[in-house]
Amino acid sequence: MRESLITAVGVMAAGGVLALAFPRTNWDGVAWIAVAPLLVVALLRGPRAAFFWGWLGATTFFLGLLQWLNFTFMTFSAIPFPLTWLPTLALAAYCGLWVALVMAATSWVGTRSTGWALVLAPFAWVAAEWGRGHLFGGFPWGLLGYTQHAQLPAIQIAELGGVYAVSFVVLAVNAAVAGVVLLPWRHAAAGAVLAGVLLALSLGFGVWRLREPMTEATARVAVVQPSIEQPLKWDPDHAAATLGIYVALSRRAVEDAPSLLVWPETATPTPLARDAGLVSLLRGLATSLRAPLVVGSIDVEGASPVVLRNTAYLLTERGIEGRYDKMHLVPFGEYVPLSGVIGFVRGWAEFISELEPGTRTVVFPGPPAPFGVVICYEGIFPELVRDFAKNGARLIVNITNDAWFGRTSGPLQHLAMYPFRAVEHRTSVVRAANTGVSAFIAPTGQILGRLSLFERSTLTSAVPLRARTTLYTKLGDWVAYAGIAVTAVGLGVRALRRGIPR
Repeated sequence: MRESLITAVGVMAAGGVLALAFPRTNWDGVAWIAVAPLLVVALLRGPRAAFFWGWLGATTFFLGLLQWLNFTFMTFSAIPFPLTWLPTLALAAYCGLWVALVMAATSWVGTRSTGWALVLAPFAWVAAEWGRGHLFGGFPWGLLGYTQHAQLPAIQIAELGGVYAVSFVVLAVNAAVAGVVLLPWRHAAAGAVLAGVLLALSLGFGVWRLREPMTEATARVAVVQPSIEQPLKWDPDHAAATLGIYVALSRRAVEDAPSLLVWPETATPTPLARDAGLVSLLRGLATSLRAPLVVGSIDVEGASPVVLRNTAYLLTERGIEGRYDKMHLVPFGEYVPLSGVIGFVRGWAEFISELEPGTRTVVFPGPPAPFGVVICYEGIFPELVRDFAKNGARLIVNITNDAWFGRTSGPLQHLAMYPFRAVEHRTSVVRAANTGVSAFIAPTGQILGRLSLFERSTLTSAVPLRARTTLYTKLGDWVAYAGIAVTAVGLGVRALRRGIPR
């Protein structure tokens, strides 16, 4: 009983420490050792116990990481406190299952060879991260590589293998640390050397890439951050004031002579395509700017039934020139999975809607250059952003509305994923967020400029345009696919050798 209690405290502490590696605390250094205790426990226990302890530690991690969701449920739902924690706990427990599977697999292989189990662990980890990001709609929040978003030398390998490459290196170091605890010293030293070489090569590549000069081709872009509280966004009595804020900020941006002006997601208080007066106003604004506008709005089609879409419009002095409809919708935010069975949950919270997804990526021709727009949640899906780059986008624009998350760590965690989208394709990322965090991110992943949460202002910068095609742009998630293949082979070999132990 005492041993179980000590194990429980240990794995939960490890999970809690790992959560601190993410914004807002950003203790990124602890990510290199925080998973090691889970690996040690997994290899000292049988597969079933490893599954349980891995799940407990990972659930603790995700509960700490996703605690900002509780603010959303407390503020915008009918669920009473403390029951508001139940949806967050359910999501954390689900995400924790993927880590539990990694620990069970590591333990199972470790019953034959601890060393080979630790070699397999980084492959299994990235395979599980990929699975969590794709199955059942996908939720790739809190990938291990994202802990290093501010460590530019460490993340440059994302141009080779995406965020999964960074996760692999971080987990490999954790496996080496676990090996020091579990393996005979010679084997532990060999593992430490292998992990050290991998880390040195990764950092060496990063330093080399960071020394390269930026491309000379740039575009001058301005973003508007209106800082409009969520309850006021759709208030008809506040519609005129909302537009007044946007227009005043946009006219302020004229002084910076941008070649593109970006408003956030669902910026307009009325459906843009159905509001001729609003279209006329924006045409006039584009004319005075001598630059096109990207404007987020809800699109409404039909009458019975009404079809709603989350849309980004491109407007010029001629009016609406193009549109992109959000393809990857937020589950329980923009649609309800299995709505025929659990559709009743729509009445629980005001943020739950039923939107129709778009069907294709759209690369706007510019000016200032061909660019793609990803809307809110879409930017956390590496493969989706890759589609825009493959189709010729030289600039990625992200429009979002994180007002649902208030002043919590949610918007900061969201921002931390975009340096990876920049590095993966060596493209700048322009981010316009209603209440923040709006930012410009260079192709190196460096944040060139940002606005604080709930700061009402504009931001203008000359951002480099994409000038090359990276290995990640060409091959996509090959590191994750390799992880899946190696894990499958490792488990297959283990099964053939002796079968599943009791």
